[in-house]
Amino acid sequence: MKKYLATGVLTLAALVPMSAFGQNAFVQGGQTTVALSTDFVSALSSLGVQAAAVKPGMLANGVATFPVTGGLAVKGGNIEINHIGGLSLTAGSTVVELVNFTIDVVNPAAPVLSGVVLANGAVAGRLPLFDLTLNTAPKRAGTLLAIRNVGLTLTSTAASALNSVFNVTAFQEGLSIGTANSNALLTAPFNLQ
Repeated sequence: MKKYLATGVLTLAALVPMSAFGQNAFVQGGQTTVALSTDFVSALSSLGVQAAAVKPGMLANGVATFPVTGGLAVKGGNIEINHIGGLSLTAGSTVVELVNFTIDVVNPAAPVLSGVVLANGAVAGRLPLFDLTLNTAPKRAGTLLAIRNVGLTLTSTAASALNSVFNVTAFQEGLSIGTANSNALLTAPFNLQ
């Protein structure tokens, strides 16, 4: 089984000014699920691309699940949630793995999900994979942080990378990937506002 090092080390200075330190809560676990869209599944099928889970992620009945490994929630609504596992996309001898996802709501106007991309075993780097549409504001109940009904669409960077690796033109910016729900366990109760 392939092992991946958890990525996404936080640089706190990039999230908040020094005066805000101490007004945060760390993420210590949880999971994110993504119900894959029919558009994405159809696009993969038309290209002969098979999707599978990279463990410890899971993929069953069109729903992908990824364990949360850490992150940070900062007063004012800045959130980062790190995951392990991912998805593999295979067509013939070409294998692309998208792993160790990070949900970034550091800029609430442009939230994004990034991931480490491996093409045929070679690391291409961490790329912005999916633009996020927050249809509802993140909610906290006790030490549970919930982000619900998040729309995922393919970024132009990810579309270009996938088209290049698979030698196609079918992946387009804005392609609906699915809808995500994330439950993150915080180290302490915390007011996001």
